[in-house]
Amino acid sequence: MGFLEYLFGTKKRKVEEYIENGAVILDVRSQREWDAGHIENSIHIPLGELNNRVDEVKQLNKPVIACCASGVRSAKASKFLNLNNINAINGGGWVSVKKKL
Repeated sequence: MGFLEYLFGTKKRKVEEYIENGAVILDVRSQREWDAGHIENSIHIPLGELNNRVDEVKQLNKPVIACCASGVRSAKASKFLNLNNINAINGGGWVSVKKKL
């Protein structure tokens, strides 16, 4: 197993594990990006609004898989959510998350 396969295989297994445990998918892209396409039944909260809407995510009482276009914003979102006692992981780009479903 190569290094990249190890890294990306681990992420895929982690996403699958979260999904099996009832995780919700949180898309943190802009409204324009969301309107252009998104994962069905995902929740949309743009990264810039997450600080003011963190209680909405807490009320879900479920683990969270954050996604965006490339994984940069979702990394920030998952870190922020974890700091707010929400079990969250960075799923990366929404297209790759969708393929894992």
